[in-house]
Amino acid sequence: MRCGILIGMLALAGAAVPAQSQRSANALSGAAATVTFTLDFPQSNPEHYSISVDASGHARYECSAKVAEDSEPQSYQTEFDVTSARREKIFDWAKQAQFFSGNIDSKNNNLAFTGAKVLSYQDSRNSYTARYNYSNLSPVKQLTAFFQDLAATLEYGRRLAYDQRYQKLALDAELKQMESQARNGELSEMQSVAPVLQEIVGDPAVINVVRSRAKQLLENVTSTSAATRH
Repeated sequence: MRCGILIGMLALAGAAVPAQSQRSANALSGAAATVTFTLDFPQSNPEHYSISVDASGHARYECSAKVAEDSEPQSYQTEFDVTSARREKIFDWAKQAQFFSGNIDSKNNNLAFTGAKVLSYQDSRNSYTARYNYSNLSPVKQLTAFFQDLAATLEYGRRLAYDQRYQKLALDAELKQMESQARNGELSEMQSVAPVLQEIVGDPAVINVVRSRAKQLLENVTSTSAATRH
């Protein structure tokens, strides 16, 4: 049974950001530019989360989530760096969506509710916020899909860190599910959870098959990051 809470700050420097690429991102509206995605979806787990990415690629994830069905939601947060290629896409999509300065919701009341979503953009001179359930705008759909895939990745990190500390026997099932979603392209920025995977690999109290599974995922993260840099 999941009980208690493990809240840890995870930090991992991602791929190095070339100076020219960083200047391109900063040129959008200054070095303080930040894009934030927030989702509130009652009865889900997590019921609330937000992910912010600044122009340097530094990202912050915050959520309110349960560690067990009968537990109260707890706060969790972690920080990491997104890859330079992904950072550029985030700010390019934001630019295409006019930095969320106008309406981005489809206004289609026949669509199922999939959570109250907010995209916001802030820099030293501007601040825009747009709320939506579903958007027909391509860059908004791209951002939404990316941030939801990233949240799924980060949720694996949260749960794996808890399981490693409190219920190691749950790690194998969690890692198998993570492998499946990674193969199906349903996860993003896997380097964000590399520190948790590394902890599992180096934990002698975890059975070998689980450590091997975590090691394979970690090697996939390393090879993907290397390919992205070239």
